[in-house]
Amino acid sequence: MKISTLLAAAAVAASAFVPAQAVLAKTPLTHEALWMMKRVGAPVVSPDGKWVVFSIVEPSYENDKTVSDLWLVPAAGGAAPRRLTNTKAGENGVVWSPDSTKLAFTTKREGDEVDQVYVLDIAAGGEARRVTSLSTAAANPKWRPDGQAILFETMVYPNALDDEANKKAIAAHKARKYNVRTYEHFPIRYWNEWLDERQPAIEVVGLEPGATPRDILSPTKLAHTSGFSGPEGETSISLSPVWSPDGKEVVFSATVERWNAAYSEVNYQLYRLPADGGGEATPIAPEKGGFREPTFSADGKTLYFNYNPRVEGEVYNLARFSKVAWPAGGEIGQVAKDFDREPERFQITPDGKTAYILVPEAGKTNLYSVPTAGGKPALVMAPAYGGYGALTIPQKAAKPVLIANYSSSVSPQEIVRIDPAAKTHANLTNVDTAEAANIDWAPPIHFDFVSAGGRKIHNMIFLPPSFDPSKKYPLLVFIHGGAASMNSDQISLRWDAHLLTAPGYVMLMSDYTGSTGYGEKFAQAIKLDPLKTPGLEIDQAVNEALKRYAYIDGSKMCALGASYGGHLVNWLEATTTRYKCLVSHAGEVDLESQWGMSDGIYGREVTNGGPPWEGNPVWRDQSPITYAKNWKTPMLLSIGERDFRVPIGNTLENWSTLQRMKVPSRLLVWPDAWHWILKPEDSRHFYGEVATWLAYYLKDGPPPPEPGAIK
Repeated sequence: MKISTLLAAAAVAASAFVPAQAVLAKTPLTHEALWMMKRVGAPVVSPDGKWVVFSIVEPSYENDKTVSDLWLVPAAGGAAPRRLTNTKAGENGVVWSPDSTKLAFTTKREGDEVDQVYVLDIAAGGEARRVTSLSTAAANPKWRPDGQAILFETMVYPNALDDEANKKAIAAHKARKYNVRTYEHFPIRYWNEWLDERQPAIEVVGLEPGATPRDILSPTKLAHTSGFSGPEGETSISLSPVWSPDGKEVVFSATVERWNAAYSEVNYQLYRLPADGGGEATPIAPEKGGFREPTFSADGKTLYFNYNPRVEGEVYNLARFSKVAWPAGGEIGQVAKDFDREPERFQITPDGKTAYILVPEAGKTNLYSVPTAGGKPALVMAPAYGGYGALTIPQKAAKPVLIANYSSSVSPQEIVRIDPAAKTHANLTNVDTAEAANIDWAPPIHFDFVSAGGRKIHNMIFLPPSFDPSKKYPLLVFIHGGAASMNSDQISLRWDAHLLTAPGYVMLMSDYTGSTGYGEKFAQAIKLDPLKTPGLEIDQAVNEALKRYAYIDGSKMCALGASYGGHLVNWLEATTTRYKCLVSHAGEVDLESQWGMSDGIYGREVTNGGPPWEGNPVWRDQSPITYAKNWKTPMLLSIGERDFRVPIGNTLENWSTLQRMKVPSRLLVWPDAWHWILKPEDSRHFYGEVATWLAYYLKDGPPPPEPGAIK
């Protein structure tokens, strides 16, 4: 069956994906509308540039009823998407075969205890075929260039060189009559889980019937070196392995410094490893640091990546778009020169001459281009609102094809085809377009001001539905986390600006010192000044907003934030009484105790000028709890019980202090949550708690319900 025949029936269903003319009155955003919007995933483009596969998540408030499936749409447009899969579990790590006829992915189908690698033949049709049967979960599959084998990642037990050995290790753990975690090195926790002895491995499996995966990394000296591991993401460790152009080697990023995390930066290197097993891993380049997105040019002569030099003693180091010759290796060369911005993602054109890069800055994500020979990136497109993501350029297309996601705070994520010459994009999907058109929301207003310290501070203002500039509105001051991040003009399930402002509030977002998107020095300037200057800048941003926008009621304001934003909300509790109330989720209140309990400690030491016992005054002078005698503002506290980044201890310190000082306060502890509140009903209740808190203090609404009352 040709792929084109899969789309033959799509015309019948096209109306479901083509935006209809809005005939209904626009309504404010609700949690139900936000949560139940379909969620379009990242585009995965076939190597020939003709087809785009992507996921659509159809959410539900009941966890077991959420659906995630793969869909197919032509890259040229002109046809509605066609569903490819229809199963309970979603597909992860989707990747096309080199001949653009098959897909590989990992998922857990009926009978699978953990994720396995599956192959779906798009051209021939039929069901996906399972190609692994592991006791350890498979992830991140990659096709060998000849299409005859797939590599993937998994987590294995020490000295377990095959699946039988891993099965024995798993059985031994289950058979233990005691239950204890034992450690001799830091770290012991990461985000929301306790770490164990497992380590990352790379396995290769042929696609012939009966083929058995072979672990090519675990037998090496590198994998047996103390401190070996891979880069850590939010939910997993990944070596980001890719095949060499000839399929004879595998390139990946790893470290042997994991156990140094308590007292120094953990540096990584790029390695190469024979793909047939039995060989040793060797460094590709002498430089150490952080490496992301290793990508080969179409001609196989250059390896590109984002390189983050870890300069000891700095709180933030800008990633550089870089390259190294292949197969020679050697010193790293910089591609994007004289460019004080961090590339979020890059893609190379098929002729190898040009790279396109996505760059977050000032609330948006813009598209730049740069010659791969090296040079200063040039701005190609800066959307008026929001920005691009997941940029992909297929390497076997006759001419460059740029496919990406586009989204903003009023445009749910869709897949688009970018025309850099015309500086426009065209939608390939319109999954949520019609629904979004019926919501009463508006893009943010951007403005800048120069702080008392001489820095330009970028801000966004979000307006409520049915906005009337002649009226007065209470102000919500939202403070982003990080600090190495920025406020984005995007929809957010965690802290959505339009959902929070829907009851009739204006929201201010400010990118304080320490934020990214404004150059390396701006982000580094938070060192030795983690809360004081950012807090003053937020205060100055409020003053500037009050001066510029007469519709803001400066007598009715509340500051809200999570993570580093929660830290700063706690700092405002300690340093000002201008707010009617505060909301702090996962915020630290004591720099010293946070250092001792968090899953990461060395970065805090760098920020505050040495370990706590060396006496740098920052540890006490910029801990909100130091000024507890000044606390007066009512505060809503929230914390995930499984949060190991900002553990519950700091929130309990905050709570105890508020109660001791007789400050009106309310504490929400989420037993199933970690750093973020992700369960649908928990999210709905969280937004409800915040809305009630705000209404009580800013709009003379009813008080929050008694603890234990069912809403």
